[in-house]
Amino acid sequence: MNVSVVGRKKFLTILLSLVGAFCIRLLIPFTSSAFSSTSDQDFSYNTNAPLPTGRGTANATLVFLARNSDLSGVISSMQHLEEKFNKEYGYPWVFLNEEPFSDDFKTAVQKESSAPISFGLIPSKDWYQPDWIDEERATEGRDKMKAANIIYADNVPYRNMCRFNSGFFYKHPLLQPYRYYWRVEPDIKYFCDVTYDPFDYLRDNKKTYGFTISFYEWEKTIPTLWATVKEFMALHPEHIASENAMNYLSDNGGDTYNLCHFWSNFEIADMDFWRSEAYTSFFDFLDSKGGFYYERWGDAPVHSIAAALFLPKSQLHFFRDIGYRHEPFQHCPKGDDWVRGMCTCNSYDTLDYAPQSCISRYEKMFQ
Repeated sequence: MNVSVVGRKKFLTILLSLVGAFCIRLLIPFTSSAFSSTSDQDFSYNTNAPLPTGRGTANATLVFLARNSDLSGVISSMQHLEEKFNKEYGYPWVFLNEEPFSDDFKTAVQKESSAPISFGLIPSKDWYQPDWIDEERATEGRDKMKAANIIYADNVPYRNMCRFNSGFFYKHPLLQPYRYYWRVEPDIKYFCDVTYDPFDYLRDNKKTYGFTISFYEWEKTIPTLWATVKEFMALHPEHIASENAMNYLSDNGGDTYNLCHFWSNFEIADMDFWRSEAYTSFFDFLDSKGGFYYERWGDAPVHSIAAALFLPKSQLHFFRDIGYRHEPFQHCPKGDDWVRGMCTCNSYDTLDYAPQSCISRYEKMFQ
């Protein structure tokens, strides 16, 4: 889809005033795929994981990164997801925080679900800025972004969060028993009844990564990310899937990045992909460049680029039937999906085919 300059500028203005973008193949004929989708046997429940209290049978969990101060937004999000899905399936919740959760937080959260709930502390080494980062250079980068009025320009905790979500959340001890996860954040909304188990859908259809919203990243936050990705691809062509989604990421075969990414505050995906050799080497390579701190690399473009390059495009999935809102954008289903889910959103109030959306680019790959 061709995006007008006016539309792009308008979108960036919206981002600046409302929300920051989240921390979301070379021209040779690669023939290998770095990651294989799960088999039915591998999908069985891990005996070390808390069992669902409802109809759920998958080795899966609902993952929530939050602080004690987020409690009201946490409760709201839980109520939405429990009502629309989890009251029937009973999947366990895992809450993570870089500081200990308070007793008040735990008590309030435990009232919102009959499913198992675990609370975990993030190891300092996985959260805070590494000692090897050149702080003078990082400060200079933050100051430049602040002068350019970029949201979260001088926010180090935001960068910690993006780096943690990019390369560490799936390594947390509480998540080791699980294979699949559904990412949840404070103050999100679900508009439709989810009348099936999305984790079963991943298994039965050999999918690895699912999303609901896709749009353009703010280029000023990731000026050297694509050059770093190209450097990695040149070093590790063995990790690039032969039927990848490069056409979603680039309009010229990978020479430049068109900034499309999946908005990673909603993800239903397979953590074994993040644990794979391909993604591990990719994240380690990106992390070694320091871009999470020298610039403001987000987990949304990092996850999106990896999924688009290291997976066959057939393993990506647009959950078009799950109505979802994270301020200021939303996806609302249409037609039979809207009716079947008894959705409460306006089907015309959706980002899907707005000028700043990348959904048309995604869909074009399958036409």
